[in-house]
Amino acid sequence: MIFINSNISLDDNEVDISAIRAQGAGGQNVNKVSSAIHLRFDINASSLSESNKQRLLNSKDNRITKDGVLVIKAQQHRTQERNRDDAIDRLRSFIIDATYVHKTRKPTKPSRNAKRKRVDKKVQRGRTKALRGKVDI
Repeated sequence: MIFINSNISLDDNEVDISAIRAQGAGGQNVNKVSSAIHLRFDINASSLSESNKQRLLNSKDNRITKDGVLVIKAQQHRTQERNRDDAIDRLRSFIIDATYVHKTRKPTKPSRNAKRKRVDKKVQRGRTKALRGKVDI
């Protein structure tokens, strides 16, 4: 079971994890060990709600294929276990970011007292500036 947050969790069979060989330099061991992880998550076949599925599919992420499959490749670490944890953490953060609902902004107006204080300050400032004129002797 993969826990995303308190409301969302995924079954292990919804996520396809396979080990592949990592790219790049690595010496003699790189051709023998499959330490990179290839994680595939089919959004349409998942147990998420329809609204969450739609949010995930509408996100402008280039890791999502045309078929609606999220592909994450983790090869940053030297061990398969750490790469697996990294891939699951990246899946978790992707789902949390895509399903977060922002609060709607409620437009507010200044209170009557705030308007009165603003006008009083303007009047007081005008009186101060009016006293700065030439003095007649």
